[in-house]
Amino acid sequence: MNADGHARKSRETFRMECGVSIDIEARPEKIWSLLTDAASFPRWNSTVTSVDGQIALGQKIRVRVPLAPKRVFKLEVSAFEPGKRMVWSDGAAPMFKGVRTFTLAPRDGGTINFSMVEVFSGLMLPMIAGSLPDFAPSFEQYAADLKRAAEQG
Repeated sequence: MNADGHARKSRETFRMECGVSIDIEARPEKIWSLLTDAASFPRWNSTVTSVDGQIALGQKIRVRVPLAPKRVFKLEVSAFEPGKRMVWSDGAAPMFKGVRTFTLAPRDGGTINFSMVEVFSGLMLPMIAGSLPDFAPSFEQYAADLKRAAEQG
């Protein structure tokens, strides 16, 4: 995935993916602290209305987004490697499951590559895929918001 901040999408019958990657000129600790401070999310991220709960391994969080204002996404933090990788998941395989993976990777020159990939899968996907929004614009905005917040003085 190119680190240009433009979302990439792919779709198959039982799998749909959207991802974005961007290089950020900030310390990984600063980026990680933004990604894991639930209460502060709406201050820096215009794609998130609120995150309730603690962002830590095995914890349940409740996320609200402007893209679906009447819905509360109930997610589990299913992987958590501080400063490197985190996974939020919901749903029940094999029917329908969403898994969002956040990754921080060092680059030459001291920048950090941030990537976020969401994979939707399951037997119900062909029936509901048409009702899912286009995630690309919000993923691009998410990455741009994170870059701006992390690079601020």
